[in-house]
Amino acid sequence: MPETKILPAILILADGTIFNGTAFGKIGTATGEICFNTGMTGYQEVFTDPSYYGQVLIMNNVHIGNYGVKTVDVESGSVKVKAVIGRNLEDKYSRFMADASLQEYFEAEDVVAIDDIDTRALVAHIRKQGAMNCIISSAITDVTQLQQLLKEVPSMDGLELASIVSTKESYFLGDEKSDLRIAVLDFGIKKNILTCLIERGAYVKVHNAKTSFEELEKFKPHAYFISNGPGDPAPMDYAVKTVKQILAANKPLFGICLGHQLLALANDIPTFKMHHGHRGLNHPVKNIISGKSEITTQNHGFGVDPKVVRANANIEITHLNLNDDSIEGIRIKDKKAFSVQYHPEATPGPQDSRYLFDEFVSMIRSN
Repeated sequence: MPETKILPAILILADGTIFNGTAFGKIGTATGEICFNTGMTGYQEVFTDPSYYGQVLIMNNVHIGNYGVKTVDVESGSVKVKAVIGRNLEDKYSRFMADASLQEYFEAEDVVAIDDIDTRALVAHIRKQGAMNCIISSAITDVTQLQQLLKEVPSMDGLELASIVSTKESYFLGDEKSDLRIAVLDFGIKKNILTCLIERGAYVKVHNAKTSFEELEKFKPHAYFISNGPGDPAPMDYAVKTVKQILAANKPLFGICLGHQLLALANDIPTFKMHHGHRGLNHPVKNIISGKSEITTQNHGFGVDPKVVRANANIEITHLNLNDDSIEGIRIKDKKAFSVQYHPEATPGPQDSRYLFDEFVSMIRSN
């Protein structure tokens, strides 16, 4: 077989830093906010997580693609990252159950990637300088042209993306005869979050992000779930309004990630853009109620204001990040409503926090 021609690729950061590598995946140009994931496995689930929409992802593990890809190992219907950066992106794989190679997958999904990058140096740079926009190209080699294109990329700060990745049409999952009905607001929900609800006997209806409270109520739900998703929560006035209406109706509510931020905003707690965010499978979180620590899966670039949370007498902090003391979980004292910043469904990742789905179901049944 003839050897595959190795093509050059270039990565340029908004601060002017340039990395040279080789092309992988689709030949083309991609832009977005750069971020990094420290997980050692589950790359396909990560690539298809809608919360990554609009971002260029550094995979910090040395080898990505070494076990190929499999059709069922997805969190949504398509790859959501804008581009991928790696040290060793592998086009050969060893898992006999795999359906295709990472190279074939990226080509089919139109994903531009850059290989042979010193990801340790790049991640160290992002940790120091903070998240910023970047551009990757294997189609254009002119630095000046790429820098001009990069200037046109909007900042993630203030960018509303959840409505873009949300389902266009509502759909049902689970047993329609169930006595546990949960209305889900989809801001970019992961497939396995829904699986965790269904496994606990729920019948769910998944709604578009901008569905009105009146329309949601037509399902006659016993409770509401507010999903994860991409972008800045601050401009999502439509979602904050709906969460306030759910709280006013005294319906049980559980929010994850973006859902956590929206619950905070609905209680007049501002959100902020983090320096470089939390993304990976090994973030330690302490459950303040039980005193136990959990190893969690995380993917977020925004957080809730800790000073305002602590000043609110009607909010109980339930979880704290043990690395930086950021707020990882809250409970509204006079409502049956709680949320966590991390991902208890943990696909990929450890399943230390799946008890939260059990607590949600218990809350609903005791309502």
